[in-house]
Amino acid sequence: MEPADRVPADPTPPDGQPPSPPSAAPAGGGRSARSPKDMALSLLVLLIPIALLVAFYRGFLGGEQPTVVDPAPAVEQARAADAFPVAEPSGLGDGWRTVNARFRQSGDGSTLRLGYLTPEGRGVQLVQGNVPAEKLLPAELTDQSRPQGALDLDGRSWQRYTARGSERALVLLEPDRTVIVVGDAGETELRELADAVR
Repeated sequence: MEPADRVPADPTPPDGQPPSPPSAAPAGGGRSARSPKDMALSLLVLLIPIALLVAFYRGFLGGEQPTVVDPAPAVEQARAADAFPVAEPSGLGDGWRTVNARFRQSGDGSTLRLGYLTPEGRGVQLVQGNVPAEKLLPAELTDQSRPQGALDLDGRSWQRYTARGSERALVLLEPDRTVIVVGDAGETELRELADAVR
């Protein structure tokens, strides 16, 4: 029960004006009256600048072109470590582009990795190092990789191997280094890169 001295609040505001009724919601549940044509025009206004920017990026800034790197620093670093005979491919055509180069040392040994984009636009890695083959091959080609037959290139016996997915590999096993050419290129390009390793 409320105390007798409490007076109910006066709904009339101090200025003496009665409160205004709440405004009615717009017809159509608050949706704007835009037609599909208006929305299509708005979308077109947004898409035109985006299309122009993409065209400028591809046409003038070479946005679709891979970044080419100089392999010389990584090759020199590998040679300075003197862990294995380092070979840099020679005689490759102009269509071959080096897209990455990295020398790495670990407890198992050292590896030099050179990545290429072939003239046909395929990715190929040249890996060479003194990591034991029984560790290097599974790491680069998967545990399920097996030899698929010999290939003689310039008097050296390479082995064909399967690799990840659609990739294939050529492997050269030497006493002081292992060389792997692996990628999704065709065998002709794999052989070209392997043959360029001296």
